[in-house]
Amino acid sequence: MSAPEQDVVIAGGGPGGMVLGYLLARAGVTVTVLESHADFDRDFRGDSLHPYTLELLDQLGLADGLLARDHFKATAFRFHTPKASYSAASYDRLASRHNYVALMPQVRFLDYLAEQAAALPHFTLTTSAKVTELLTGADGTVTGVRHRRGEITSRLVVGSDGRFSTVRRLADLPARSLGATTDILWFRLPRKETDPPDADLDLYYGHDSYIGVLGGVHDWQVGYSLAKGDYPRLRERGVEPVQRFVSDHVPWLADRVHLLTDFAKTTLLSVDISRVDTWYRPGLLLIGDAAHVISPVGGNGILMAVQDAVAAANHLIPALRRETVTTDDLAAIQHNRQAAITKVQAQQVRVERQSARARARGRGAAPPAFLRWLFAIPGMRTRAARTNAYGPNPPALDMDILLPTKT
Repeated sequence: MSAPEQDVVIAGGGPGGMVLGYLLARAGVTVTVLESHADFDRDFRGDSLHPYTLELLDQLGLADGLLARDHFKATAFRFHTPKASYSAASYDRLASRHNYVALMPQVRFLDYLAEQAAALPHFTLTTSAKVTELLTGADGTVTGVRHRRGEITSRLVVGSDGRFSTVRRLADLPARSLGATTDILWFRLPRKETDPPDADLDLYYGHDSYIGVLGGVHDWQVGYSLAKGDYPRLRERGVEPVQRFVSDHVPWLADRVHLLTDFAKTTLLSVDISRVDTWYRPGLLLIGDAAHVISPVGGNGILMAVQDAVAAANHLIPALRRETVTTDDLAAIQHNRQAAITKVQAQQVRVERQSARARARGRGAAPPAFLRWLFAIPGMRTRAARTNAYGPNPPALDMDILLPTKT
């Protein structure tokens, strides 16, 4: 059997795939990232770069270049109910050079990673290359992929192609739904100089819905929640109910909500929380949303994917230098990340169930009143920020494995 063309093929050029591709190539591993689209420019993908991600980029010497691009520094996360407002997380209290969440369109982040990776001799990015088939050996081990522009053999295939992962389906590794009750209708409204200076990451609760507002340099990204499956009924009613809800609960946006003229200016995100029981099979590994779909709650989908990439690099680089990636190596990656993913998803499921119960009672989805008093304690706001900034059990990148091997 001839030697594989690449050490690793990564299907999917999202945050997890691009970070893993960069780390592998920097360590001297030959890697090709296959991106199904012609570019990375899709709207309303996750825009949140948490302190963990920014600190990782700092370690790699990449943070300053990325942050020279337009971004919005969110320093707090706030709740607003009809009766009160309070801060739930204060990122600016973290002991970090990057004590904020950088809100940046994901296309800028991915384009930057692609530019930096392109300078590495072992990295290749191929666009318009959707995977259509897995190549396998006589024993069933995955040995590469066929895609729309050809085929490529490798020692390992990594599926990082998102919540609707083709690689996951082809590998027969089904995802198990954990229960989501909400969908989000996203749209953008322009930013004005007179907007509240402390608006960063805010949730505004009403009787039967809530609005999420994420800051940006030139606009606000606004998410309107609705019960799962209610979108067709909302479309029949038109955008007026959404306009009224925004005007009533986020009054400083009322002077521009008329710009939301129809549903063509919106994107529906069908919220999902699901997980694959086993993230691997011989010759293949799933990471990010391909392995575990994270809901928008907490804005940490990118964070979890990047941490998967770090854990994968820590295990895969030594294995690839031995020229043998075993199922034990792949199982170790899942074991390293399993507890963190389980904890994050369990919290998201609790939030979903709370929202569903509140809607059924006609009481809205506001958080319990006691949280107002709890988060009045500065230490609790710092603790909440740290939890969201780094996630549970954040993996540390072994920088030594990025050094060239001795000959």
